[in-house]
Amino acid sequence: MTEHPTSHEGRQPLAARSQERARPRQEAAAGLPSDVPGKAGGPAAPAAPGADAPPLPPPTAPGGPGAMAMAVTPQHPGGNRSGDPVARREGERLRFVGAATRRIARGIDLDEIVLGLCRATVPTFSDEILVYLRDPLPVGDERPVAPFVLRLRRTDRLRLSDLEGEELVLVPDPDPTPAAELCEVRSGGALAEVLRGVRPVFGDSAAAKTALSELLGPEHPLPGGLRAVLAPLRGRRRVIGAAVFLRRAERAGFEPNDLLVAAQLATHTALGIDKAVLYGREAYIADELQRTMLPDSLPQPTGVKLASRYLPAAETARVGGDWYDAIPLPGSRVALVVGDVMGHSMTSAAIMGQLRTTAQTLAGLDLPPQEVLHHLDEQAQRLGENRMATCMYAVYDPVSHRITVANAGHPPPILLHLGGRAEVLRVPPGAPIGVGGVDFEAVELDAPAGATLLLYTDGLVESRLRDVWTGIEQLRERLAATAQLTGPDHSPPLEALCDDVLDMLGPGDRDDDIALLAARFDGIAPSDVAYWFLEPEDAAPGRARRLARRALARWDLEELTDSVELLISEVVTNAVRYAERPVTLRLLRTDVLRCEVGDDSPQLPRQRRARDTDEGGRGLFLVNRLARRWGATRLSGGKVVWFELATRS
Repeated sequence: MTEHPTSHEGRQPLAARSQERARPRQEAAAGLPSDVPGKAGGPAAPAAPGADAPPLPPPTAPGGPGAMAMAVTPQHPGGNRSGDPVARREGERLRFVGAATRRIARGIDLDEIVLGLCRATVPTFSDEILVYLRDPLPVGDERPVAPFVLRLRRTDRLRLSDLEGEELVLVPDPDPTPAAELCEVRSGGALAEVLRGVRPVFGDSAAAKTALSELLGPEHPLPGGLRAVLAPLRGRRRVIGAAVFLRRAERAGFEPNDLLVAAQLATHTALGIDKAVLYGREAYIADELQRTMLPDSLPQPTGVKLASRYLPAAETARVGGDWYDAIPLPGSRVALVVGDVMGHSMTSAAIMGQLRTTAQTLAGLDLPPQEVLHHLDEQAQRLGENRMATCMYAVYDPVSHRITVANAGHPPPILLHLGGRAEVLRVPPGAPIGVGGVDFEAVELDAPAGATLLLYTDGLVESRLRDVWTGIEQLRERLAATAQLTGPDHSPPLEALCDDVLDMLGPGDRDDDIALLAARFDGIAPSDVAYWFLEPEDAAPGRARRLARRALARWDLEELTDSVELLISEVVTNAVRYAERPVTLRLLRTDVLRCEVGDDSPQLPRQRRARDTDEGGRGLFLVNRLARRWGATRLSGGKVVWFELATRS
């Protein structure tokens, strides 16, 4: 899209004395150098907007040898100062190029770099500039798509306007030179030849005239009197665009040395664009890598509600390796994980993905939290040197209302009680993952119903403006204040609580990305749990059916009796066939009815299609058809097979 400037920094006057208003307009357009007074003994003209270096010298007279020609400095009172105009002109030229390239180099993204080129050259070097870039821009070594299309990225033009008073000021021109938005570069055409030559060319040459007509479009010829320089923009490997510098008739035309200036500006701009595109692609890939490795949605385990937030760092910081996860475990338990890989790069995001996958695998083995951290530490060391991360791993059991927590150098969790008291849990800090040779310690704590556990990464509590412990205390106070608003008998809404926590971030608190995981403990009441041990004998399936029938009658769920008896009979029969120690049977009543059968055999059952002559092999087929959900999980000492039935139609 073509952008027209609506405001320019400062709109500084070019001359301030009324007796200078009669001076030729083209001198004002070119700008006076800061050390050349407009009149002997008079004040010097300030720099044109958009150029933070000395503007280019004005011509000696309208229609003089070129816009770079320098007016001879008049004698100063009390001195006999004079110099070689050519040497001074070249010095001014070098200072302008240096300042302009510095301004271009300050841009870190594509738009800033193009804007830097426009503001540095208009009106100091040219009255107008058109910047065309390849669409789409190739990235790195990738082959550009065909056809070769240039799109007008930006056009800037300023004009001199007489205002009431004594000043001549630069204002935006609402009517820039018409130009085509898109241009397809024909192979073997004049424009393709100019771009292939890389060097800037004057617009009045035969090849350039045809090339400009092709670039701007046949329906947009250059107005009479405009002088032009067409400068190809070549990046590290290929031409990525073109810049057209234009001067009006009342201003001196371009001279040969101006081609060197245009070449310098084009080279620095093209290299900056190349760098910005590469950086943008890397940041995009890292950000996508980070986001795709985070869970799309959280599970809904029994007895706990979950909410999460991920907030990337400010644009000035690179993507990090923060992650969170919630992993359902056997026995209606859930593992809550938050981690932070040290560093900010695509490598950090990749390491995060590997550690998160490892944590999920270890959780599936139902290892204790301290053992999970120990294996993560070993995995980080296998990934290479200085692969370090912090991690908090907690397991919540809704039946016992307890939580087991192990820490690897991570900020401590905060528990918000139902009455509004916020408590920083005393968890052994441990060493970060990847250090090696350290033991991790787990602690078991109460997790009362209605309480909320908050796990977070250090980006939430630490910044350049505050240390981590100050941030933790501020977070604790914020949680307590939020809980007070909902009263002592009600917990604050979980999603709103996460949003309120993030609102505590200030302008300087986005140096790192933030992962936040909140868990509201509802638990499962003892009256909703039935638990038995069954000896591994032939009579076990019958006893399991009778026990389940009594529990369903106590819970007023008799309508589920037939389905539950059939499914329990199939699962318990399969467990008894392989078990050597007592089989466990547990029923849980929540919004669904969940049945869990555990035995000491590590072999997981697999559903298969039985043949007509087979006597067995149809049990899991029935479970799959009748149950709402079912699954099997291997434990350190065996396995658990479970299924769920809806309690309401």
